[in-house]
Amino acid sequence: MDWRDQGILLNSRRHGESSVIIEVFTPERGRHAGVVRGGASRKMAPVLQPGAQLDLEWRARLEDHIGTFRVEPLKSRAWTMGDRMALAGLNAVCALLLFVLPEREAHAELYRKTLILLDILDQPEIWTLAYLNWEMALLEEMGFGLDLRRCAVLGEKANDLSYISPKTGRAVSRAGAGEWANRLLPLPPCLMGHGPAPDAEILQGFEVTGHFLKNHLAPQLGNRPLPEARARYVARFAAEVAKG
Repeated sequence: MDWRDQGILLNSRRHGESSVIIEVFTPERGRHAGVVRGGASRKMAPVLQPGAQLDLEWRARLEDHIGTFRVEPLKSRAWTMGDRMALAGLNAVCALLLFVLPEREAHAELYRKTLILLDILDQPEIWTLAYLNWEMALLEEMGFGLDLRRCAVLGEKANDLSYISPKTGRAVSRAGAGEWANRLLPLPPCLMGHGPAPDAEILQGFEVTGHFLKNHLAPQLGNRPLPEARARYVARFAAEVAKG
């Protein structure tokens, strides 16, 4: 059994004296693990950093074996080690993919969007909103997409969609919310692609996506806690906003 593809390195861990086991996200094979012989060497260790874009050749005697990878570097994102916000964002992306993706199941569209996101890590002025939109896409891909097209109560495409139901993920207008408004989540315009998306709105957006990641998606994955890397990134962004 063998195949060749490109992929994003999500993590690596030591295996024996000189090898590592890596997990990658590929467009055709999804999340896939394998052993890299000599991956712990001084030559290979800098290549096998989270977020790296790799050319991959996987081989195994049987398809259900862990197999071995031969890797060639295509693009390094090791520069993020010198940028705390970029590194926190990269770690959040990799951790969430490890958290949600089933093994060996293709998610080509999510892969495409992830690659675009990582390619703009060096543009902080647009990256945080792009990352928020990526979390929305992640929920959609996993079957928990939010419905922001029309009011869930009045059944019409309203201009004043202001809330989102924490149970259904459907938008609610101000008129439709009525006395139930305090039981709903605020719906920032940036989640609907409206307006300039100030930082305060983006933080509200993280509250919304965080709620659905934690309370809807995670219970379907064994009710594990969300990766701490996601919380660290949001907290770091909030601290930057607070500093002005």
